Amino acid sequence: MRKTLTSVAAVVVAAGLVTATPAVARDKKPQQVDTSNLTKAVTVNGILQHERQLQVIANRNEGTRASGLPGHTESADYVAKMMRKAGYTVKRQTFTFPFSRELAPATLAEVTPNARDIETATMDYSASGDVTGVVVPTNDVVVPPSSEPGSTSGCEASDFPAAPTGPAIALIQRGTCSFEAKATNAVAAGYDAVIEFNEGQPGRDELLTGTLGNPATVPVVGISYADGAALVAGAKTAPVTARVTTSTEVDLNRQTENVIADLPSTGKTVKNADQVVVVGAHLDSVAAGPGINDNGSGSAAILETAEQMSQLKLTKKLERPVRFAFWGAEEAGLLGATHYVGALSDANRSKIYANLNFDMLGSPNYARLVYDGDGSDGDAGPPGSDAIEKVFTDYFDSKQLATEPTAFDGRSDYGPFIEAGIPAGGLFSGAEEIKTPEQVIKFGGTAGVPFDSCYHQACDTIDNLNVKALDELGDGAAHATAVLTLSKTGLFPDGSRKALREAAASNAPPSGHAVFR
Repeated sequence: MRKTLTSVAAVVVAAGLVTATPAVARDKKPQQVDTSNLTKAVTVNGILQHERQLQVIANRNEGTRASGLPGHTESADYVAKMMRKAGYTVKRQTFTFPFSRELAPATLAEVTPNARDIETATMDYSASGDVTGVVVPTNDVVVPPSSEPGSTSGCEASDFPAAPTGPAIALIQRGTCSFEAKATNAVAAGYDAVIEFNEGQPGRDELLTGTLGNPATVPVVGISYADGAALVAGAKTAPVTARVTTSTEVDLNRQTENVIADLPSTGKTVKNADQVVVVGAHLDSVAAGPGINDNGSGSAAILETAEQMSQLKLTKKLERPVRFAFWGAEEAGLLGATHYVGALSDANRSKIYANLNFDMLGSPNYARLVYDGDGSDGDAGPPGSDAIEKVFTDYFDSKQLATEPTAFDGRSDYGPFIEAGIPAGGLFSGAEEIKTPEQVIKFGGTAGVPFDSCYHQACDTIDNLNVKALDELGDGAAHATAVLTLSKTGLFPDGSRKALREAAASNAPPSGHAVFR
């Protein structure tokens, strides 16, 4: 449940219409932001046209659109072409990043005392290698796990027993610190390969996949909690030996790009030219698949929104500029958005009014998840993020569609914006997490299976989309984009950034915020 904000003026939402009721004379009609034309113009068919093109691009590029590979470059070509055709000014912002991909599936086999194959996955930025050695668990694994995440396995140098003579493989449990930190500590302790196993709580028990963020010097693979716990148990009674193989490509200076598109004003100077609304989605996939839900769905939705905003000639009505951003290298660690925010001058960064982020809008077993701007389910976003959350929740409430908050957990491209103090918000339809029975009551679907069973896999194709999710969340994305760019008052009642500065100084939301008119 999101918390009630008693300082927020009443907002009435009906059929895509947001009407604020500020303190005005009774004979004056309040200003309105009518988003219905845009939400009607943004259609599932329009979104799917772009999704199909992204699938075609992946098909002719080894089944992937990952940054640093031709499929992403061709995806960027397509987006840039469509945005220019719609009348946008397009910039292609290139940058270099550490590239990694798997050339052949990793293998893991217990050799002694029980010969068996173990399902495994290569960690991004793992080195290539073939290591057979003794498996040594850290001395602080938690088996069985605690009820809440909290294992510190491998986070300290003292967690590692002395590496035995000959090849040795460190066995580390997920939790607390990064996968990279655990692997780095293992190498420093003298180990020749690393196995990281999941932590064990519900939602943290499946095959572990992830990224190290930077290149490792040894093979690093992930396994499930059950397989990790079995290796831990075996090592307590007799030495366990295993063989790990990985085959990867790592390039520290691979080039990729962001596609940045601005909608120029025609015949009118935008009143609040220093209040730019950045609407973003990452365009890249993982190397393992075409990424048509993650994140072709977000990219296609904002591309369709951008086209329809131009078609409806909203340039003549904008109260603040809109900038659409298609990020590169998100799957490598939010690198495109991080580069964009970091490359801004102080003056230009201060002009970014808000960031809307759309990452996975078509999950097959979807939920309507709204980024938790007010902190009711965790940490709040920068001042103004609560007002953005309310734009989404009020819209879905008006459609009698339930929502849930989802934490600002740093897993998508809003991260660099909120680190810079910029208000942010957005939508998410769920990834590898398991849908609960309570969520089935709210959203439909199937309990006990992931929101997206093809998350980060080759099966994330055009057949991995829920068109109902695209319809509902696509309209929500279009609605919020229109509200933030067409509202006269915006996030704050005085229409300026004064309330933002005062709220930041007092660490409290400004009085009367979230009134959109």
